Amino acid sequence: MKKILSIVLAGTLMLSALAGCSGGGETKPASGTTAATTAGEQKEETTAATTASQEESQAPADGTAITVAAIETAYGSDVWKQVCEAFTAQTGIQVDLITDKNLEDVIGPSMQAGDYPDVIHLATGREKALTETFIKDQNIVDITDVLSMTVPGEEKKVSDKIAGGFTETSLTNPYGDGKTYLAPMFYSPCGLFYNAGLFEEKGWTVPTTWDEMWELGEKAKAENISLFTYPTTGYFDAFFYALMYSVGGADFFDQATTYAEGIWDTPEAKTCFDIVAKLATYTEPTTPAQANDDEFTKNQQLVLDNKALFMPNGTWIVGEMANAPRAEGFKWGMTALPAVTAGGDRYSYTWFEQAWIPGGAEHQAEAKQFIAFLYSDKACEIFASAINEKGEPSPAIQPVLNIAEKLDGDNQMFYAIYDNGAKAAMGNFAAFDSGIVGQSNREVWFDPVNSLVGGTMTEQEWIDGIKTASDLMRENLIK
Repeated sequence: MKKILSIVLAGTLMLSALAGCSGGGETKPASGTTAATTAGEQKEETTAATTASQEESQAPADGTAITVAAIETAYGSDVWKQVCEAFTAQTGIQVDLITDKNLEDVIGPSMQAGDYPDVIHLATGREKALTETFIKDQNIVDITDVLSMTVPGEEKKVSDKIAGGFTETSLTNPYGDGKTYLAPMFYSPCGLFYNAGLFEEKGWTVPTTWDEMWELGEKAKAENISLFTYPTTGYFDAFFYALMYSVGGADFFDQATTYAEGIWDTPEAKTCFDIVAKLATYTEPTTPAQANDDEFTKNQQLVLDNKALFMPNGTWIVGEMANAPRAEGFKWGMTALPAVTAGGDRYSYTWFEQAWIPGGAEHQAEAKQFIAFLYSDKACEIFASAINEKGEPSPAIQPVLNIAEKLDGDNQMFYAIYDNGAKAAMGNFAAFDSGIVGQSNREVWFDPVNSLVGGTMTEQEWIDGIKTASDLMRENLIK
């Protein structure tokens, strides 16, 4: 389910973003070892990628070791150990690896003390918004030159490996200055996931328009099945971005995500708000109480138990719920968002994680080599063969050319969504000075969905909050 700032200058913001952190600082592992932090514990393992003689001959003369901090998600942590070992074998640069499911809590205290990892893999859109904090504070390194670097161990440049469009979006170029600051990682088509077996059993057709969706909602309600659920409100980013594209195309999306004056008073905006508000009335009532980083799998389980039909998600869901119980005959299905009108465009948001270099990183040149290596055939092969902590395949797919040809099973279906009529949506909200605005995009646009479902906020109250915050965001855009 990545990525994209002077911590001293943003101390108050960081303390807020890292609320709930453990009080202890992070102990940096010794050079020449790969340390994996899992569930709050640090484990040190000697890097086995090279023999002692190889390390001696290949390692930089000064014994440089870089620190890589990676969020542990459904892909597990073992793939990161393997990639770090392969990088060391290729370049001689040692890697101290930190992985944790709550990475912000692990590296936050050390960074506040001025000790930064050299590379951080942590996506935007997480509840603690650490990557957004670094972006907004402009404490993130320009890695445009990485695109022209030759991939370690290969002859191709990084730009020759990455699929088109991934380095031309606000998710990687957040300041609109033509430069890349975050490296795209682990892409996943996003859409509405459902139990295809249930649809076959009931003789239901997957909706292609929102009118058909509401009709299905009534059919499902008659059988005590909710039309919709969501893991957390954070999953509405991909949903809302695709919705904006389907309602108003790229022009509306670009204006909306840069907070253009008056954009939220347009018919296109009203259509988006109305769809989300109506969908809230069809959402399984227990969803908001479980829509947090600790209990989100309970909402995902609603689809596996045939208690809800659709949920927004990404391809990682298969690995994440691999060992979860499920209804008899369950089969994963995935569809793009319905069109607003019959024959209209349908969109599937391409979500991807990000890797980046914090401004305080000590070994930035070596860190850029590591990022370049992430697009090597070797690294892509390791990521694609990921096994999660339950021993189930959970491939992490890098956004490199022709990678889909090597996939099979459910992933072949998921990644073929753009071959079956759906259009790809990419991008996100532009960065702004959060110290002035005081709220994140998630808090303004997506978190209120919990209140819409619970009936404690009206659609107009939601819209009013968006318009007020959007005006502040426009006035304080980071250039």
